[in-house]
Amino acid sequence: MTTARSITVDSAPATPWRNGGGVTRELLTWPDATNWRLRISVADIAADGPFSVFPGVQRWFTLLSGEGVALDFPDHPLTLRPGDAPLAFDGAAAPGCRLMGGPVRDLNLMVRGGAGGMAAVSPGAAWSAPAGARAGLFARMPGRWRNGEEQRTLPALSLLWFDAPPPGDWRFEPDPTSLIELNPPAPAGWWLHHIPEGVTP
Repeated sequence: MTTARSITVDSAPATPWRNGGGVTRELLTWPDATNWRLRISVADIAADGPFSVFPGVQRWFTLLSGEGVALDFPDHPLTLRPGDAPLAFDGAAAPGCRLMGGPVRDLNLMVRGGAGGMAAVSPGAAWSAPAGARAGLFARMPGRWRNGEEQRTLPALSLLWFDAPPPGDWRFEPDPTSLIELNPPAPAGWWLHHIPEGVTP
């Protein structure tokens, strides 16, 4: 079976923010936690406040739960709710964030150098890791990751990650009972990838 790493949100230590407005759970960093080029995390936002500034970082942000947030970008304020497409933006931008109806939980992909991406899972639909990429799946609900005859069972709110992704068509099949309980109707999960700087796809 292909070598992979997996971690659940609940097993990741919660790091409180300096401003007291929330906590972050770091699921993955590469190559290390100090000088990372890739960072995947889940954050719980409990109070209004600005995003942190990450110069030279490309960010992807999507809501896992809660009512939604209003983001105050200088040239294009917008609102995001669970089920909306992931937002990609420059980490140097630090929009103000206002909660629309109480605390929210969000998934973050950050890439410093190279390229990356976050795409919503369509249950049962095929997805392939780009050439030269590290890649994985964040499962919002329990289910099974499949690639041909290979499969892995994932709990809710967990990350499955491959530094050397197996080729083929990946699929995620959520547990049927979880699909019934979806409220709000957010995706079952998200495909994530990172192509390091200097790697030609």
